[in-house]
Amino acid sequence: MTSAPRLFDRQLLRRRIGRAASGFSAANFLKTRSIEDILDTLSAVNRRFGTALEIGSRDGSLRRALLENSLVSEKIDFIIETDLSDQNIGQVVLDEEALPFGDDTLDLVVSALAFHSTNDLPGVLVQIRRALRPDGLLIASQFGGETLRELRTVLMEAELEVRGGSGARIAPFAESYDCVDLLKRAGFNMPVVDTDKVVVAYAHPLNLLRDLRAMGETNILHDRPRKGLNRAILNRAFELYAERFPHPEGGVRATFEIITLSGWTPHESQQKPLQPGSAKVRLADALSVKEGRL
Repeated sequence: MTSAPRLFDRQLLRRRIGRAASGFSAANFLKTRSIEDILDTLSAVNRRFGTALEIGSRDGSLRRALLENSLVSEKIDFIIETDLSDQNIGQVVLDEEALPFGDDTLDLVVSALAFHSTNDLPGVLVQIRRALRPDGLLIASQFGGETLRELRTVLMEAELEVRGGSGARIAPFAESYDCVDLLKRAGFNMPVVDTDKVVVAYAHPLNLLRDLRAMGETNILHDRPRKGLNRAILNRAFELYAERFPHPEGGVRATFEIITLSGWTPHESQQKPLQPGSAKVRLADALSVKEGRL
């Protein structure tokens, strides 16, 4: 077996999350939105979960949201809050790429905006599926391919203009259509993937960069350029940003795509697809149309 490529510097990610811990609550609006989607999904699930695991708790937003939502909180007996950094107080330090749980030990796993920084997402999903008991549920969100497309474009063009070459400044993000296949390959049943495109208005691109720093979402690519962006590159990037990506209400726009994926571990009680040829009614009859050759 070959190991997954090392796309992200996970030790640097740990430090960035730790650095951002004290001020994260001021820039957690995307995590809050993602948590709302996760709770909406859980509110529609008619069952109780004994032991739940949260991956990437950060500032404890999910715990606070659960306290305000009795409809969902009463469905969870016990939740383990974990984070990659030890700077987020009250949470177990855990790396989602190496889960310490045995098989069939959890009933629910949730994660809001943590999976996009894993080097081996398929491997993480397999570990979660093994740790979940039969009929266990995974709900997780991550940034998708449209995220920061404006910033990616202007940084690349500005660096090309000023230096004659450019490096990778923003990580690639998964596409929504890939996530269903990843869930199936990991062994989950009834996979569902939803996308939420969030367009945020900023008075100036510099405000966006400050938010990304406060979120702990600055560049952690393993092969990131070691040479930083100078003032000339940033000024040109800001000019291009204002020209090409204005927001209708003023300032500039920044796109974030949130992909939420969910799936169940197999259980005999779950619905199964019909076998080919087992239908008792012809499709043409059900649609009240005349069947013919194409």
